[in-house]
Amino acid sequence: MSLIGLLDHLLNFIAPAVVVGLLVATLAPMLLKKARPNHSWLIQSAINSVACAVVLLAGLVFFGRDGKMATYAAMVLACASSQWLAGKAWRA
Repeated sequence: MSLIGLLDHLLNFIAPAVVVGLLVATLAPMLLKKARPNHSWLIQSAINSVACAVVLLAGLVFFGRDGKMATYAAMVLACASSQWLAGKAWRA
């Protein structure tokens, strides 16, 4: 596999995590108007994306392949949990 092919596979593997992380960080202030974040949008996006990427990697190791719906469901739960924990930290 060439370097370009490897980079393409890695970017396509991580793309769902980044998109979900960005969407949750963008939509959370609109949906949760009472919570005022202490972190910037970029930091929230990074935290959510890393949480999603860790779950995607765990799903790849556990199932032996990428793209299982159970992994994507766990990714959404992990992202929502990281956003919720960040919200708890905001109020503390």
